[in-house]
Amino acid sequence: MTDPVLLWLREDLRFDDNPAMRAAAATGQPVACVFVLDDDTPGEMKMGGAQRWWLHHSLTAFSEDLKTREGALILRRGDARHIIPQLAEELGASDVFWNRRYMRWQTEADSDIKKELKDAGRGAESFNGRLLYEPWEIETKSGDPYRVFTPFWKNLQAKGEVREALPRVDKLTAPSSLPSSDRLEDWDLLPTRPDWATGFAPVWSPGEKGARARLREWLKNEAARYKDTRNRPDLDETSRLSPHLHFGEISPVTIWHDVQAGIKAGDIPADQGHTFLSEVAWREFSYHLLYYQPQMTEEPLQEKFADFEWDTDETALTAWQKGLTGYPIVDAGMRQLWQTGWMHNRVRMIVASFLIKDLLIHWREGMAWFWDTLVDADQANNTASWQWVAGCGADAAPYFRIFNPTTQGEKFDPDGDYIRKFVPELSRLPAKYIHDPSNAPKDVLKEAGIRLGETYPAPIVDHKKAREDALSRYQSIK
Repeated sequence: MTDPVLLWLREDLRFDDNPAMRAAAATGQPVACVFVLDDDTPGEMKMGGAQRWWLHHSLTAFSEDLKTREGALILRRGDARHIIPQLAEELGASDVFWNRRYMRWQTEADSDIKKELKDAGRGAESFNGRLLYEPWEIETKSGDPYRVFTPFWKNLQAKGEVREALPRVDKLTAPSSLPSSDRLEDWDLLPTRPDWATGFAPVWSPGEKGARARLREWLKNEAARYKDTRNRPDLDETSRLSPHLHFGEISPVTIWHDVQAGIKAGDIPADQGHTFLSEVAWREFSYHLLYYQPQMTEEPLQEKFADFEWDTDETALTAWQKGLTGYPIVDAGMRQLWQTGWMHNRVRMIVASFLIKDLLIHWREGMAWFWDTLVDADQANNTASWQWVAGCGADAAPYFRIFNPTTQGEKFDPDGDYIRKFVPELSRLPAKYIHDPSNAPKDVLKEAGIRLGETYPAPIVDHKKAREDALSRYQSIK
């Protein structure tokens, strides 16, 4: 009898370019696949509600694809530090394979698991299946980690060609006898009372097939003008690959090479394609930051911001979360987030700036809300990006850069189509007034069926005064 091997799946639910899966299949031994829903490992952030919705459907799609390859998926829930060694013993597994993750508590847990497996006489091997390069593979000339994006990006480009994507695994035969498995339905990942995710399904197709289809569609239809249109939420031309990337339904290596192929073929202008690849590199940079600075999830990277004076205003926070601030572009973004589990990146910056610099509410409040409501909530991206807007992180936006939500809306949603879609009570306002209903003439508001303070809120804060207050507080710690 050939001993089986155990493949521990995490944020890598795919068969293309999956190093750990490839290594497991290459042994020629039966492969038992396991996914652990880990809400118990110390330091591990419990998945938010929107991520859980995605995970349910992603696991469903992966399990169905696995069956066509003669495989089967074991589901377990709990602390992976206990479950993986225990499951390896139940199976009599000779080896355990997995792809690495990079948060400090994840690397510490993986080290503990690897040691326990090896002490038990089993092989344990991990791989890079999540990033273009490991965090320690890109460093300054002095050997230090980067804290500024542009030189990081230049270094990444100078490394030469990213490794080739690994071939798809077409067969992954399961052992004839498998340990017990949880039922996915018993994990209660889908919201029910109420089902606040009804708007997700028409927008998203979780799973590897959905990821590849989305990439093909974007490469064919939008990639050639990405640099020109990426800041326009009304045009909806961004890739929308972020949740697929987060759950590992597609790898950054695959995306990198497909975009590069489009550039070489002349289908994507070089400046357009490289702008998109720089966004892939920002994701890498975020992982690089948190690998070396794990305290960023709770503390500002720039220590002087530890003494910044934040306000506590639950009423204002709730208005922001519900998209009832009286600033249409902010409200449209927050409602898009709630309805679809996603928000356009330009609008993410606008709503984050509004929370932090207009309302003077701590960036951690915004980070927590995004963590719960984004289907693509990624701890590295989420943390690094919120600190960037707050001005307290690496390569941060200057403290005096405070977005004016009205002019941002006028610039990036010039006809108001994005606002009309997600703030329908303003749909009858002409473009001239849709970004600032509080300054619209009474007869225009009446014609549009709007009663400020009733059908749509008046602004909850005066931007000009809020900007002055924010600058004063920032100056105090400059």
